[in-house]
Amino acid sequence: MQPNHEPLTIPQRFHGPRRSGNGGWTAGALAERLAGTGTASTVALRLPPPLETPLKIEESETGLAAVHDGRTVAEARVAAADLEPVAAVSAAEAADAQTRYPGFEKHPFPTCFACGPDREEGEGLHIFPGPVAGDASRVATTWTPYDVTVPIAWAALDCSGGWATGVGERPMVLGTMTARIDRLPVSGEQHVVVGTLRREEGRKAFTASSLYAPDGALIATAEHVWIAVDVEDFA
Repeated sequence: MQPNHEPLTIPQRFHGPRRSGNGGWTAGALAERLAGTGTASTVALRLPPPLETPLKIEESETGLAAVHDGRTVAEARVAAADLEPVAAVSAAEAADAQTRYPGFEKHPFPTCFACGPDREEGEGLHIFPGPVAGDASRVATTWTPYDVTVPIAWAALDCSGGWATGVGERPMVLGTMTARIDRLPVSGEQHVVVGTLRREEGRKAFTASSLYAPDGALIATAEHVWIAVDVEDFA
């Protein structure tokens, strides 16, 4: 597909921290302009994505860049390698896991579009990943989308990785995300999102997440790099 160079604006609705765009939604919006669906794309977030601000879309050495005031906010490229999905859990296991979502008690960004518990129904995704019973290596949640787009699918894959790192105790923001959307989820149907921590290196955490359809089929998968931050810098 031909890249889309129309300016990109992140509506306030799609914030993560209150003053900047949700990392997954922002990354997905840029990736969609580069490669659409079916191709794995990597997006690096260089700056907190500004809200309600037209970002200029420019060609970069490797793909597309979203630019504001001459500075690169995010850069997308076709991924260099394929992704390893996170093993599925059943809808019943995911529903049980989300009852233990740590963000209900402590959340660095409680109005985050993807995982914020302070969002009203229809205003956020209500992705609430909790630890899977008997398997501390994975978090899971059910998710019934009310709106379906490529950026929303990326957002659904975003925070499940973050909560696999324990962001309630060690706040982090998305630094890089690689995702492949094989097909979009279906609005009104219950899906399952599963996340896992792969490794940690200093301030960075490396995670993965996968999205499964009601019939158990893998429909999207992602890998992430998270960076530990001071919440006050994003308040």
